[in-house]
Amino acid sequence: MLVNLLSFLLIFILCVVGCLIYVKVALKNRIISSPNFRSLHLNNALTGGGVVFSLVFVSTVSYLWLTNDLSDDIFLVLGVGGFFASLVGFCDDLINIGAFKKLVLHSLLSVWTIYWLDINLFSNIDWFLQSFSIALSVLFLVWVINAYNFIDGIDGLAISGVIFISGGLILIMMLSNNYSELTILYFSLLACSIGFIIFNWPPARIFMGDSGSIFLGYIIGALILLTIKRGEVTAWAWIVIFGYFISDTTVTQIMRLILVKKWYEAHRSHAYQNLARLSGSHLKVTTGIALYHIIWLLPLLLWTIKQPDSSIFAAILAVLPAALISVKYGPLTSSS
Repeated sequence: MLVNLLSFLLIFILCVVGCLIYVKVALKNRIISSPNFRSLHLNNALTGGGVVFSLVFVSTVSYLWLTNDLSDDIFLVLGVGGFFASLVGFCDDLINIGAFKKLVLHSLLSVWTIYWLDINLFSNIDWFLQSFSIALSVLFLVWVINAYNFIDGIDGLAISGVIFISGGLILIMMLSNNYSELTILYFSLLACSIGFIIFNWPPARIFMGDSGSIFLGYIIGALILLTIKRGEVTAWAWIVIFGYFISDTTVTQIMRLILVKKWYEAHRSHAYQNLARLSGSHLKVTTGIALYHIIWLLPLLLWTIKQPDSSIFAAILAVLPAALISVKYGPLTSSS
């Protein structure tokens, strides 16, 4: 236990020190995000800070693999794949990779994960063609990567979400007494997130940029597939953990398909973005969503753990309020 606590503190410290160093590097090299039609910020700000916590996490994965505490497939997916996910994002932060090129790169990352983990979401359905099942699995992972990228639109939101997700996974492991080699990675992800949120909490000193949001989307997507395959976390529990973000991104995209001709273009019509614009405060919205996670989703997660037979009801309750908020304050509010 003491060793785990020391490891947690070491990862946290590395992330904080890395962020302090990155501030100086980013200032010197003018790695900044300028306000645009998608942005809710009025001034230039340092971006690309996600490269810090992603490299700390990847280094942790690599160390655990070298000490034989992680299997090869976990290292190849979360270590090697995580590194390239962060690299793709950081390149986009620096030179703005086009949308189509990013989609291709996200697809390649997803294929990498599916290949090494030998996963397809519908393998248990006899009549489902294997190739089609694998394609849907790849599409799912691409969706998760982009969904998390969409969430990084106001200060502190994306990183506070990871704190809840990693904390929720730890809680599941503890209450179910189902520890595995992934448990230390949940603690590592939590330590990295806490280290970074110090700099990203409203008003943010650093934006994580695509180097952070693409990395986090990739890691979370890979963990969803991996833990479901291994029976460590159920699909219903994941829906609860990911409840707010599933609702926001899915409802927003469906409504844009209906309301907007060029629905595929960049936008700022998510409910959380409109609420931040209307309230004039990133802090209020990020805090409100954090409370949604703690007050609403956390008890539902405990319900799924203690009463697995009722998990489907917990999952519905997890997404429903956020979906209604997205309907009311999403694209309809933007168009008005």
